[in-house]
Amino acid sequence: MKRRRGALAAASAISLALLTPAIAHADSRDTFEKTAADVKAAMLADPRKAIDLGQAALAYARQQHSSHMQATALWLLGEANLRVNETQRALTLLSDAQRLAERSDKGTHLEADILLSLGSARTASGEVALAILIGGGAGIAVGILLGTNPLLRRAYEPLLHYLGPTPKIIFFPLLIMWFGVGPGSKVAMGALSSFFPVAISVAAAMREINTVLIRVGLSFRLNVGQMIAKIYLPAMRAPVVNGLRIGLGVAIIGTLLAETKLANQGLGYAVIQTYATFDMPRMYALLIVVFLLAVGINAVLGRYTELRGAAGPSPDAR
Repeated sequence: MKRRRGALAAASAISLALLTPAIAHADSRDTFEKTAADVKAAMLADPRKAIDLGQAALAYARQQHSSHMQATALWLLGEANLRVNETQRALTLLSDAQRLAERSDKGTHLEADILLSLGSARTASGEVALAILIGGGAGIAVGILLGTNPLLRRAYEPLLHYLGPTPKIIFFPLLIMWFGVGPGSKVAMGALSSFFPVAISVAAAMREINTVLIRVGLSFRLNVGQMIAKIYLPAMRAPVVNGLRIGLGVAIIGTLLAETKLANQGLGYAVIQTYATFDMPRMYALLIVVFLLAVGINAVLGRYTELRGAAGPSPDAR
């Protein structure tokens, strides 16, 4: 009888020793999931608070030495940073989350969410930047050309005003034919959208440049590049920046619109996917990301204009 009681006591002790880590693990998982839920709830209302909660969740995950928890916390932190326009920080966090998820959560929904967020951040930022670079650069060049050549201005400036208000989505099938179904067509869509406001703004600004400045440049025998760098661009700095700000907005719209029609990654694609699956909180979160990106870049351009204006009058005002 004593032997049986001893065996039962030993078995109970062994069972308790085996169950204690499992219970502790379940408790830690529940604690982390609660913190992660708090981060998600704060995403829309207060992204800064979501970042603080995400950092707390990451610290807790590291204490638990759980790759799954760390990957989840890094993903949430990356999403929160995207909502406050910290794109570079978000890319770093999401890249770290991807590396962890490849080891601990391969093929799971978590890895898919991380890849979607990472692809959206990389694709959207790169494609919009390239679109505004191409479209804005071409718009500045065409605007200067029309402004310096009266014959070309009379022949082609009306076309800019006619085509400018035209919805650029009607050209999308042609862009697909020319650039394929990859990122090229999306960049081309954004570039085409941003070209017209920049070109119209620069062409109008060229007519407002003080003719004395132009004559001074010609008297010094400046070449075309020197005239653009030393006379034209400084004299119409504010109109060029304002044109780029407008062009940025339509470039974002054009790129994301192209993604909704034809893409397998990017913010526009992510918005359509969340709408198709009725994931409304995530859809609104992505729309807020787009809004914050546009506001942030416009704020930088506006601040640049203010600082340059405070530094001194433009050359044509002297």
